[in-house]
Amino acid sequence: MKTITIATKKNDEIVDITETIETHLREAPTENGLCFLFVSHTTCALTTADLDPGTDLDFLDALRRMLPHISYRHPHDPSHTPDHILSSIIGPSITVPYRNRQLLLGTWQRGFYAEFDGQRFKRVVVAGIGE
Repeated sequence: MKTITIATKKNDEIVDITETIETHLREAPTENGLCFLFVSHTTCALTTADLDPGTDLDFLDALRRMLPHISYRHPHDPSHTPDHILSSIIGPSITVPYRNRQLLLGTWQRGFYAEFDGQRFKRVVVAGIGE
């Protein structure tokens, strides 16, 4: 099991972690298996998607527009509630099969980390389950 640290510079930011994960898979004890990723924070998420130029911003804009403009009741900072909601909608983990130590993603598919309360350092746990 490995841990990687993601550094973000913006409040809302998409970080492509595909290459970083494949670098860790080069050291995996098995050539084939499942790669499980988990982020233990409540204002970020992990998923996969097409990340052509500009698509990251489209993704973030669309997510923000999905949330209603209501009076949130989060005790320490109600304006921070949408960050938690977006994180929960997407989820804290993904599992991707790998073969020959490479993720078996679709042609345009990338694994990425989505930050909703940025300018932070957060950890992603990477675990491999071999055949």
